[in-house]
Amino acid sequence: MIRTDTRLPGLATRAIHDGQQPDPTTGAVVPPIYQTSTFVQDGVNQFRTGGHEYSRGSNPTRNGFEEQLASLEQGTRAFAFASGMAAEDALLRAVLAPGDHIVLASDVYGGTFRLVDQVLSKWGIEHGFVPSASASDAAETVLPGRTKVLWLETPSNPLLRVADIAAWAQVADDADALLVVDNTFASPALQNPLVLGAHVVVHSTTKYIGGHSDVLGGAVVVGDTEWRGQPLSELIGFQQFAGGAVAGPFDSFLAARGLKTLPLRMERHCSNALEVARFLRSRSDVLEVNYPGLEEHPQHELAAQTLTGGFGGIISFRPAGGIEAAHAFVRETELYNLSVSLGGVESLACVPHSMTHGSRVGTPYEVPEDLVRLSVGIEDIEDHLADLDRALGAAR
Repeated sequence: MIRTDTRLPGLATRAIHDGQQPDPTTGAVVPPIYQTSTFVQDGVNQFRTGGHEYSRGSNPTRNGFEEQLASLEQGTRAFAFASGMAAEDALLRAVLAPGDHIVLASDVYGGTFRLVDQVLSKWGIEHGFVPSASASDAAETVLPGRTKVLWLETPSNPLLRVADIAAWAQVADDADALLVVDNTFASPALQNPLVLGAHVVVHSTTKYIGGHSDVLGGAVVVGDTEWRGQPLSELIGFQQFAGGAVAGPFDSFLAARGLKTLPLRMERHCSNALEVARFLRSRSDVLEVNYPGLEEHPQHELAAQTLTGGFGGIISFRPAGGIEAAHAFVRETELYNLSVSLGGVESLACVPHSMTHGSRVGTPYEVPEDLVRLSVGIEDIEDHLADLDRALGAAR
């Protein structure tokens, strides 16, 4: 899209057009998939349009998706990887060295917990967990001179805690550290952490960005931050190329296609989730409902300030009958398929304790064994409520 003024176009307009211009050669409205590993040169190191040499280094399809995502996050560069964990691993390898220290909110994704606790620790990277989403608690966990990264997921997985990104960013700045925000749950449709002071945003693009449960991917998005004397974008770009865990052309195409409808899908995810949360809250066979859109959520007011356009599509709850009721519910529901992952148009349910967050079992950060996580899809709300009513009744 050619712009003739300096006004930032709206989210939906950028999602559709940025990085996704019609093909200049054929006029195809949708850019083609460049399903190739290598590119012809006209002479030694004489590259054609775009400067592409080998798809590990760059590929037009991946580059288009990266430009599209960077625009939605209001960053300067985005880097697409083969999975969310590949993105996280590449980022941390790019910015950390043996002896460095990471501060993480304890309620992070189980895969992030595993990466830091069981993989990076073997390479001399130490870590400390903040027992809450509080920035003041994070400040107390910082090791002066050694803490180089603060890692935050908000809303968090699976307890839906909400953190003050700007306050965490100040803690990071005071410690001369980077603040990384996992924005997977909110997506750029609801939250832009870079605008709030974060230095880096990470995504599992498998989730809301892809949106159809048919692609595996991850991404890192940055602004103009410098780190250890170099542009952060150069450090991550080198790690992407050297490590090689890049998103392939077809996966990049699927993620870009999903991103085009993200604003519309998130509207429906959010409206459905709010109705489902209110429904669950009204029932005597449900002990606890975690959803930042509920007025009684401890960070509801903060969520209303930091999330724009809704409170997300994820809910977690604890049934009155304990673990037996939780397992019975996920067996009985028909609309919510029992599966890991989230963020697709279809509804999913899981029991995080034994599925997505098993790496925390036996630690102080273990999630409740009777907790059920719902990824509320975009089906008709009447069908959601009818299915939940039947499944909860059968689980008693």
